[in-house]
Amino acid sequence: MQIGAHVSSSGGIDKAIDRAVEIGAESVQVFTQSPRAWRPTNHDPASFARFREKRVEAGIDGVLCHAVYLCNFATPDPMLYERSVASLRNTTEVARGIGADGVVFHVGSHLGSGFEAGLEHVVPALEQVLELCTDETWLLMENSAGAGGTIGRSIEELATIWERLGGHPRLGICLDSCHLWVSGVDVTDPAALDVCLDELDSAIGLERLRALHVNDAAAPFASNRDRHANILEGELGERLGVFLANPRLQGLPAVLETAGPENRGPDANEIQKTKDLHVRWLS
Repeated sequence: MQIGAHVSSSGGIDKAIDRAVEIGAESVQVFTQSPRAWRPTNHDPASFARFREKRVEAGIDGVLCHAVYLCNFATPDPMLYERSVASLRNTTEVARGIGADGVVFHVGSHLGSGFEAGLEHVVPALEQVLELCTDETWLLMENSAGAGGTIGRSIEELATIWERLGGHPRLGICLDSCHLWVSGVDVTDPAALDVCLDELDSAIGLERLRALHVNDAAAPFASNRDRHANILEGELGERLGVFLANPRLQGLPAVLETAGPENRGPDANEIQKTKDLHVRWLS
């Protein structure tokens, strides 16, 4: 398992590799622009080459880019929809530039219009962006916490999108431990986690599972509240190790999105806690 972290890309996207090395990360995730603004960052193309070189030198295995939080591909609002698609296209283009393995995104919310109505927007949006993907850089749907009208709260919903897109060869999945927990999948119970992975394997195929988000939860089980906690400090605690040690989840980039001790993101201690937890449960 390639235990790593979401890190800042400020000062040049290649700086993310430097920050990952500083905290002992084995994989890395970045925003390619401000996560709360539509305007894309004007990257220096030379920074893409530096990113690739530094990644090889540092031995960073998995690289993910995360779409901005503003995106909503299920919205009936035409302006929001247009901006969302343009933003995801830009993120995917930058991801290709740096050689990222995947672009992680949240499908969004149908805002009360219903799941099927939301899919009428989601499918053509993703069709456009998938045209930009390569065998190296995939689109990865992330399971949601399930609040409001969000789409992707279950494997069944993600599988429906995958089917509507014809099982596109460059469309995959990213599973978040916290989101699973708050949407009613007990990742601290080996049997319950295996049921979830069996469903994923049957509906989509485990080979489409390309990345993990490793987060403790600051919200109760099945609460549908997306609240991350630092490792060992939330509802999952020590038993987050069940998720980390599942045999079918080994070998994947496992990225922390925790706040860290000073709300600046995961630090070296968060990474080490997670590595130690992984080892304890594997043994």
